[in-house]
Amino acid sequence: MKKFKIVPLTKEFARKIRETNIDHFGNKVYDEVASGKGPCRVSLRPFTVAEDIRLVFAYSPFLINNAFDQSGPIFIHQKEVEPYSDIYNFPPEIKNDKENFPLSLIGYSKEQKMIFTKLVGDRDIDLLIAEIFETENGIEYLHARNSEACCFICKIERI
Repeated sequence: MKKFKIVPLTKEFARKIRETNIDHFGNKVYDEVASGKGPCRVSLRPFTVAEDIRLVFAYSPFLINNAFDQSGPIFIHQKEVEPYSDIYNFPPEIKNDKENFPLSLIGYSKEQKMIFTKLVGDRDIDLLIAEIFETENGIEYLHARNSEACCFICKIERI
């Protein structure tokens, strides 16, 4: 039985970004030809470099404004895409491409305090997430982040 679910950005959130062209910080959203694989934070699929057009904007994955609120740039497809749907498994295109997607998992308490960090390295991220939720009772949810760029990829909720 799965102990977690993957939470991509919603289609509704992405639609609002596309329609207003302004992020939640009041910054103008801009588009660019993908110079890296991303991924798109809605579909959780890598971009096709030099082909896909992506929108770049500032994002914070937190509900509470506090010292642990890490905002930063993220990407979504310029065109509407379907949200990642295999939510009980980490996206395989990210999981299996350790060169382009070196991953870290960061755990947060109910109070949104950072209480855990782990580099994924060569481990199977699905097994690692399950192990973390099984052994670290104080963790309410995890964030997957790119270990090199430090940018937010997705939220992972305990179930």
